[in-house]
Amino acid sequence: MAYRKLGRDNKHRKSMLATMTKQVIENESITTTETRAKEVRKFVDKMITYGKKGDLVSRRKALAFLHNDKQVVNKIFNDLAKRYEKRNGGYTQILKLEERRGDDALIVILKLVEEQQIIEDKKEKKITKKGEKTKKETTPKEDTKKKENKE
Repeated sequence: MAYRKLGRDNKHRKSMLATMTKQVIENESITTTETRAKEVRKFVDKMITYGKKGDLVSRRKALAFLHNDKQVVNKIFNDLAKRYEKRNGGYTQILKLEERRGDDALIVILKLVEEQQIIEDKKEKKITKKGEKTKKETTPKEDTKKKENKE
């Protein structure tokens, strides 16, 4: 099979996945079981890809899947599409937490990747040269050795 049935009939499963997709986009993270998170991740990635395309057909497909929630679709097309414009897929990540008490299902956090922080970190790394050490990186022993060598 190409998808997980999640113990639901077809209409209930589609509705549940659409609602969970809306929750991920609105809140940028949700806590759920691992199997549901793996299935929802596909749809979140698809919605963000629609947002990156930005044409009318993509907007209508996103509206149709997300139960005509215009607020969520506007967030996809205006905010998330700009955030992930240089990223090719992989907009979500799954962080494993623990097993749920009672049925021992693995609980995870499904969240959107923070693209802005990664770009800022790369810029900071480029600023410092490879061979040079910053003042914070030198140890007190190295400082005393440098002073002795100068004398």
